[in-house]
Amino acid sequence: MRLLKIGQLMVRMAGGADRQGGGDGPLLVLMHGFGAPATDLVQLHRAIQVAPEVRFAFPAAPLLLDASAPDELAARAWWMIDLMRLQSAMLRGDAEQLAKETPPGLAAARAAVNDMLAALEREHATPPDRVVLGGFSQGAMLATDVVLRAERPPAGLVILSGAPICVDDWKALAPRRAGLPVLQSHGRADPVLPYAGAEWLRDLLEGSRLSVEFVASNGGHGIPSSVLDRLGPFVMQATSH
Repeated sequence: MRLLKIGQLMVRMAGGADRQGGGDGPLLVLMHGFGAPATDLVQLHRAIQVAPEVRFAFPAAPLLLDASAPDELAARAWWMIDLMRLQSAMLRGDAEQLAKETPPGLAAARAAVNDMLAALEREHATPPDRVVLGGFSQGAMLATDVVLRAERPPAGLVILSGAPICVDDWKALAPRRAGLPVLQSHGRADPVLPYAGAEWLRDLLEGSRLSVEFVASNGGHGIPSSVLDRLGPFVMQATSH
């Protein structure tokens, strides 16, 4: 594994010809969630079954939440979240109102990811049609926003325990991505981001004619083995053209 600065972001790369992200094979980019360390999803490259040429990229969110911890363990965020307000909205059943809002900091996070993707294409032989972009929780929301707004969409989108945000924009943008393969998963007992929000997002994407594979589990806010089993075949199929 290598740690590289790609665009504006520090990125851990694995897999590929040299097992450190080398070569010109397809690339799975996975972005971690709010409050997680940069290394949170890195172990997944050993659990996802793909061809040897497939590469993995795990970018670190730019906002540091805990400057006292070692870099690989420090909590990070793609944008700040008012956790008290989020919890209060969940208790009131008012998640729908939050979903209508555009989070402050989303545009900057999106720009950083787009800069990284451009650098991956320029410096690491990875055009969009060889990239599957995804993430977990806040990282999934960011991946969805990037993909829906992209001029040149990636080969596929992975939404792991995500949620809808800036829904008016997403409703308008989603039809442009008709036919795009999407792997979406969510736990029915998720205490952080409600399952109903995942169903709403699934219905929006399917209604806009994206090709959605939805994997539900009985678990909480996490990535179950059933999802890992589907990730490898999804990446291989999405990037096979």
